[in-house]
Amino acid sequence: QVQLVESGGGVVQPGGSLRLSCAASGFTLDHYAIRWFRQAPGKEREGVSCINTGYGSTYYADSVKGRFTISWDNAKNTVYLQMNSLKPEDTAVYSCAAVGLYGGACPRLANEYSYWGQGTQVTVSS
Repeated sequence: QVQLVESGGGVVQPGGSLRLSCAASGFTLDHYAIRWFRQAPGKEREGVSCINTGYGSTYYADSVKGRFTISWDNAKNTVYLQMNSLKPEDTAVYSCAAVGLYGGACPRLANEYSYWGQGTQVTVSS
């Protein structure tokens, strides 16, 4: 069964860190684009970061650049999102999505992704 499962969300104070995981089962993430999206209540979904495992390329939204780092562990078939210097505006449900492709791009739109996880809540609050 093809599945993406996120974990690592929680409550953290401003300036703190969290590491989100997106574990794949039923398929391997090699030659996939995996993007983290987030959605806060009342706001549109935002593409936060993406990694293309075939080319090793990474992409970040301006709002998280310099604070978030996306990575991929081939052996564990898992993509991580290390989030540092968290701000209250980072509060959202974070979801990972994946699509297989052989180019070096990272699709930007949610409807371009084939597989989705269930999401994990990140709350940044003092």
